[in-house]
Amino acid sequence: MDFNVKKLASGAGVFFTRAVQFTEEKLGQAEKTELDPHLENLITRADCTKNWTEKMLRQTEVLLQPNPSARIEEFIYDKLDKKLPSRTTNPELLGQYMLEAAQDFGPETPYGSTLITVGEYQKRLGGAERELLQTSAAGFLTPLRSFLEGDWRTISKERRLLENRRLDLDICKARLKKAKLAEAKAAAEHELRVAQTEFDRQAEVTRLLLEGIGSTHLNHLRCLQDFAEAQATYYAQCHHYMQDLQRELNKCANAISAPHPPAAVCPDPVSSAFLSGPPSPGAPVSSQSSPRPSTLAMEQTQLPVTGTRKAKVLYDYDAHDVSELSLLADELITVYTVPGMDPDWLIGERGNQKGKVPVTYLELLS
Repeated sequence: MDFNVKKLASGAGVFFTRAVQFTEEKLGQAEKTELDPHLENLITRADCTKNWTEKMLRQTEVLLQPNPSARIEEFIYDKLDKKLPSRTTNPELLGQYMLEAAQDFGPETPYGSTLITVGEYQKRLGGAERELLQTSAAGFLTPLRSFLEGDWRTISKERRLLENRRLDLDICKARLKKAKLAEAKAAAEHELRVAQTEFDRQAEVTRLLLEGIGSTHLNHLRCLQDFAEAQATYYAQCHHYMQDLQRELNKCANAISAPHPPAAVCPDPVSSAFLSGPPSPGAPVSSQSSPRPSTLAMEQTQLPVTGTRKAKVLYDYDAHDVSELSLLADELITVYTVPGMDPDWLIGERGNQKGKVPVTYLELLS
């Protein structure tokens, strides 16, 4: 118990002495040891990194999750180290409401069938948004938080220790100046040498940590590139879905305005331009949609080809029906168009596989 009291009293005395030194420096009544210019620059750079990382982290969280309550919930689960329950995105919720409304209005009515079509695409948009949130959280937000909660806390701790060592050094310098007797001067000089050694050692430790900020910048650069790629993939998917939706709505509008009964129903989201080949000579042409052919029939369909080219796939793409070709990022395929085909699509070939591919997912090569 006596040891603890003495230690507490000693610590209180050191704290008081440092506080006096710090106050006198602020009032200009005591000299202050300046840090090395290189170390000062490293400190300034580190403070700038910390401040901007905090701002980018907060704003990215707002961008990905505008709801403050949801952000608070995510923060609590993160601090408790628990997995956040899966949350339905707003487009998915809207799509579900549309599908339920269609059942009440009648799925065979023009309004009900259109609600089903739009609702399904809203759910697809919600799925793409969910994927963006998960990818961005893992590849961008987590590294930023790790820096602020890990590396930066270590740097801050060592910087505080360096400041204490500097105050101790300046206190020893002041004592040496005030010493009158030879014995007091010798003791003050010894204390000064010890304080100088501890200060130099702590300055070196702090310098090494601050120089690691350069590696942090490189890591954040890679994370930023991944975040931009995730956004590009998300917006490309959204663009593709909305183009498909517009085509389906146009089909609905044409079917509704047609004079033939019964009540028009929106067709399935599949393009008939590629599936249906030219009618055989003398065969009657039906006003209704022809049945969906098999994959084998699709491959046997012969259509005039216009200009084959090589193309590089920019993003993964999952085919939505038998008329389309699934794609893998960075692979090379052969593409061409056929007369009367939608300009947003091309015919892609990979070995014996063939199908429609969206132009926005490709980089055409010369």
